[in-house]
Amino acid sequence: MDLKLDVFEGPLDLLLHLIKENKMDIFDIEIESITKQYLDYIHKMKEQNLDIASSYLVMASELTLIKARMLLPKPKIESEEEEEGDPREELVSRLLEYQAYKEITKTLKENESKRQKVHTKLPENINNYLEENTVIKGEGSLDLLVDAFKKFLERKNEEKPLSTKVTMKEITVSSRKLEIRNILKKEKKVSFFKLFPITTREYIVATFLAILDMARNKELLIKQEDLFSDIICEVMS
Repeated sequence: MDLKLDVFEGPLDLLLHLIKENKMDIFDIEIESITKQYLDYIHKMKEQNLDIASSYLVMASELTLIKARMLLPKPKIESEEEEEGDPREELVSRLLEYQAYKEITKTLKENESKRQKVHTKLPENINNYLEENTVIKGEGSLDLLVDAFKKFLERKNEEKPLSTKVTMKEITVSSRKLEIRNILKKEKKVSFFKLFPITTREYIVATFLAILDMARNKELLIKQEDLFSDIICEVMS
């Protein structure tokens, strides 16, 4: 086998590479073949005047010893309890442990690479990024409107599921804005939650967008007197 002088992280890494290249079963290593290829790698490093870490030389000695033990004739055993273990057993255990470590390291490196592509920032009030003409003036704010909408959805979810029945009549933001204007023209102020008499998904979304657009265009004002009091929509004075 023609072994290139690739960079390995240590003797166990080199052994795993050789086992993989030879398509061997890690539990049944052909120790004679692997030892020869391992020593060939060491010799090539010497030929190229490369520094050889002592750990590589120690492993070479261990492989040679295992090879010698496997070549020796097995003594007769009187019982199964006295049966001599496989000389490769300890090496296989170390290889499996290193392989598991290597896989975990690979996964951690991949996660680290993905994490480097993610950028985070501390939470901020979104009102800081609104243009002047998009601020809801008065005692209300965009956050208040969004919170009110969330509370409305939670309330409807507790009462019954939102209707998904398809209707022939199209609900548009423009039509809801016109209807809300007529309501405010008569009543001047109205509870935010009363502007959702119909609970179809299309109607709720169109209504919320209509209120949001009207607030942005300063047609109505969102107010809440106290923390837990009703949220009121009223005509801008």
